[in-house]
Amino acid sequence: MQRRRIAVAAAVVVAAGAAVAFTLPSMAGTTPSARKAVTKSGGVAPELLAAMQRDLGLNGDQATARLQRAAWASRVSAKLAAETGTDFGGAWLASDGTTLKIAVTDPDATAAVRAAGAVPVLVKRSEQALVTAKEKLDAVRSDASGVTGWYVDVPTNKLVVVAKPGSTAAAKSLAAEAGVASSAVTVVKSAAQPKPLFDVRGADPYFIAVDGGTARCSIGFSVEGGFVTAGHCGVPGDTTTGFNQQAQGVVKASVFPGDADMGFVEVNGDWTPRAVVNDFRGAELPVAGSTEAPVGAAVCRSGSTTGTFCGTILAKNQTVVYPEGAVTGLTRTDVCAEGGDSGGPWLSGDQAQGVTSGGSGDCTAGGETFFQPVNEILAADKLTLVTSGGAAPPAEADPSAPPAEAGNACADLPVQRQGDLSTAGVAQAQPNGGAFRANAGEQTACLDAPDGADFDLFLQRLTRTGFRTVAKATGTGDKTLSANLRSGTYRYVVAATSGTGAYSLGFSAP
Repeated sequence: MQRRRIAVAAAVVVAAGAAVAFTLPSMAGTTPSARKAVTKSGGVAPELLAAMQRDLGLNGDQATARLQRAAWASRVSAKLAAETGTDFGGAWLASDGTTLKIAVTDPDATAAVRAAGAVPVLVKRSEQALVTAKEKLDAVRSDASGVTGWYVDVPTNKLVVVAKPGSTAAAKSLAAEAGVASSAVTVVKSAAQPKPLFDVRGADPYFIAVDGGTARCSIGFSVEGGFVTAGHCGVPGDTTTGFNQQAQGVVKASVFPGDADMGFVEVNGDWTPRAVVNDFRGAELPVAGSTEAPVGAAVCRSGSTTGTFCGTILAKNQTVVYPEGAVTGLTRTDVCAEGGDSGGPWLSGDQAQGVTSGGSGDCTAGGETFFQPVNEILAADKLTLVTSGGAAPPAEADPSAPPAEAGNACADLPVQRQGDLSTAGVAQAQPNGGAFRANAGEQTACLDAPDGADFDLFLQRLTRTGFRTVAKATGTGDKTLSANLRSGTYRYVVAATSGTGAYSLGFSAP
């Protein structure tokens, strides 16, 4: 209901003659004059490298190297999160943009971190423990007077609560009410009030029919059958028209506020989603995939009000308290944005990261901006990103990658675990009887079972009521499993339906 009130307010302004932009960049194909960007090796558009040079002080080679390092860091941190399981404390790139740090709670896990080429940091709290603390705050967020957000800060191994000046006591009281230990909380004061960025004229618009009026938005990323954008741009059933005032589509899914700020518009046959982003400088930036960049990585966004700007990912899974209500699961950055930039795309190289939700400040004085991770939208609504068929900047080699084993069909997956089920009807959880944190995206597993045995494989996600099976592979023979899932804590369970013996499990997580 809150979302409808936002849309109605926008419709009133538009009817009065001032075009309001909820969102930003146009869907590819809506700007025929845009020239196609020529990409450098690795699929990085020169326009994006130029923006990184301007905003981050990097030359072209340094910018490319930093993107390559981020791609390597994403892969290594995902592998280590799965390998170390409940000992994993989070991962981030240091301020130099190249040093990958991995926090762990068990000193015995530091050897695996070093072997992977990262720097181990011994901490008191696992990432899952901090996420659990954050979820406790999420549960009492209606009482967050004077508090504008909270997030897990992996470099400090604490839960950070952002409070307005004079509200430090309220922030501490909120944490205490939620049952979070004071030693695990840091309160940061900020006068900024984040808000959804929907109140300034934008470019490449589409229009939403809302309660007898018209609201204006722009497009994020193309997906098969339509495009994704911010959730505050209409509710399911709202019809849309394109930049040319022709019928375009229908809002099929929308969440705002609450667990996300995400929306999906299904287009009709007159519209062709393309794997590009308008940089508002006459070029189209390619979109080749959606590998999630780590904390500390460089990231760039495009927006119809301010164009293309770059900066750094500061934190993930932040709860932001907007005037319309709290939104969880957003990514925090130091990139500026302004009204009308809402809903626009974020890129790390040619890898889609998310769509703009909101923020504070502007691109004159600076500010911070939050985006909704795109992989969460794809997983939640079972969507497929339209990609260019290119590739991300080549990631550096992983020195800890195990050599392929002859006779083991699962050996090419990065995380390897072995087990033995000696009695039919029993089961084992992996990794090592625990669980692991995973970003949103594709999870893949392969079970090499003993000959003559029937071992089943289950992937389970931790919920407030315990672990719940979200994907499974059953039947005779070896098993393979693949599922596009939201971020969370997961575990694999290998169950012996019949027969006994040793098994090998290989898996990967985003």
